[in-house]
Amino acid sequence: MSKKNARIGRLLRQATLGMDACIEDIDYTVDRTIDKKVIQTLATCAFIEQKLNVVISGKTGSGKSYIACALGNSACRQGYPAKYFRMPELLLEIQEAKQENRYSRYMSSLQNIKLLILDDIGLKAYSLEESRDILEIAESRYNKGSMVLSGQVSHTQWYDLFPDPTIADAIMDRVIHNAYILPLDSKISMREVTAKKMIKDLSF
Repeated sequence: MSKKNARIGRLLRQATLGMDACIEDIDYTVDRTIDKKVIQTLATCAFIEQKLNVVISGKTGSGKSYIACALGNSACRQGYPAKYFRMPELLLEIQEAKQENRYSRYMSSLQNIKLLILDDIGLKAYSLEESRDILEIAESRYNKGSMVLSGQVSHTQWYDLFPDPTIADAIMDRVIHNAYILPLDSKISMREVTAKKMIKDLSF
């Protein structure tokens, strides 16, 4: 048991999840459109074994990043290597790898991750070079590894993010057609809910 716990701890550290999130703490109140059955299915990590993706979209504060990180936490607890990136930061790391002549090595390292979590998709339109890098990631993981992608932009609007329609088609074909689609809606920001709860807890 101690060996297993040590491995889980190591996987969680290596995952660098953007927040401390777990499936058990997801809020399913009536103000939120989250399909509990789908979340419970994803929590089994069967989608990782099947090499499927999860695409999460919703406005700011709807809980996209929390669910993405909760899935990463669940993966680590079940022994799957995971890694969290904000998309802008990942693209910067790729650019640095190119400048230091270690692009191939860096991209290969991403392939070894069972669950790659890419947050903040579509904060801006991507350049042609960035589009090619995203396609390279999608291509290298197609039928080989799973991704969780989250952002404010619905997957139906992803075409507008890429300057070359051929690259946009190729990315969509490799990511969307074998993905669980989770559109989120929340009448109140989950950050506001969390902040109120923290203040309430502190007042006791």
